[in-house]
Amino acid sequence: MTKKITLKDLSNEPGCLAEYDPNAMQIESAKKLISSFIKPIKEIEYIKLINSLNRVLAINLVSPINVPNYDNSAMDGFGFSISSLKNTKKLKVKDTVLAGKPIKFSVKVGEAIQIMTGGKIPKGVDTVIPIELVKYTNNEITFIDIPKIGANIRKCGEDIKQKDIALNKGTLLYPAELGLIASLGFSKVKVFKKLKVAFFSTGDEIVKAGAKIKSGQVYDSNHFTVRSMLNRLNVECIDLGVIPDSKIIIKNTLLKAEKKADAIITTGGVSVGEADYMKEVLKEIGQVLFWKLSIKPGRPMAYGKINKTDFFGLPGNPVSAMVTFYQIVQSALKIRMGLKIDESIPLLKVECVESIFKRPGRTEFQRGTLFQSNGAWKVKTTGKQGSGILSSMSKANCFIVLSMDRGTIQAGEIVDIQLMASFI
Repeated sequence: MTKKITLKDLSNEPGCLAEYDPNAMQIESAKKLISSFIKPIKEIEYIKLINSLNRVLAINLVSPINVPNYDNSAMDGFGFSISSLKNTKKLKVKDTVLAGKPIKFSVKVGEAIQIMTGGKIPKGVDTVIPIELVKYTNNEITFIDIPKIGANIRKCGEDIKQKDIALNKGTLLYPAELGLIASLGFSKVKVFKKLKVAFFSTGDEIVKAGAKIKSGQVYDSNHFTVRSMLNRLNVECIDLGVIPDSKIIIKNTLLKAEKKADAIITTGGVSVGEADYMKEVLKEIGQVLFWKLSIKPGRPMAYGKINKTDFFGLPGNPVSAMVTFYQIVQSALKIRMGLKIDESIPLLKVECVESIFKRPGRTEFQRGTLFQSNGAWKVKTTGKQGSGILSSMSKANCFIVLSMDRGTIQAGEIVDIQLMASFI
């Protein structure tokens, strides 16, 4: 976008942006526009490091120390000066250095010391040789091989120098990051507050799991898939249950959710049925960027805002709801959480072993199984691909991504895939 266009501009005058079509939004355009309207959370809290797994760092973390903070041995072996080996391959072993123990001696030319992994390098030592590369008898080592000067010594500040930025603001804290922060001496860390996400399903035909079902009704599987996907993002869930097809109740529920949440997710109610009131309600209380995507499954999807709260209206069909969450909503919520991320999901090129029927015009996300055959990775679909067939997601370990201009795939052709592991 060459100029800053607001969501209100697009709502009032759709023609102000050439690529904008609220009734047939291409997925890349949708992601680009959503990211321009999403505002990262600002609230910060200071918490114990042990409780910070899967939280988002709220500041640039500056190291107060060098890591390591002294020259030390990278392995068990013997330390010496390389100049000692000019005329001999044998050295007398003077002493032993243990990790964490202070040293009060220096090593002269012609001498060696035994040193353990992590042991501080004494003055006079510039090289360490592993214990298995020498013969050690009678307090004397004989060299089988001559190492390069400086070998097997971890220098002070080699990993992180004092006053360097050890971790950037917006980093998601995984186990490695927690270990790194602890290695700098921090026991607490500043993180963004958890994102609050309200969600509910809509539809008179929706029944809670555990209740008795009647003909014409369906169990609310979306409740469990959406909540589970949100739990993986470590957000605070506000569960508003199942809402009937009533314009007044939907409106009141959205207004209630807007006051509590940073984002709202609904499933169902965004298509063109007579009882689908979501579009009508949102036009009254908010602004909407688009109603439909040029993708399959997941065409009836909406994004907009109710005041400052982001709204994501997912399709009611279970597979469509999961596909649109993974392809659109998850990356948007990560930005909202304060994460600095590359939104693109890796695409791998793999041979497809079966034909796949497709009409050009929409990007398709077929559920696939990636497998190995004769040392090569190949892919096939999970079978029937209907948007209500939730078992197709359960069986899949990847999406087969077919671009909107692509037609039917023949067996043996190369296709793009996204690993499911990219989303979780």
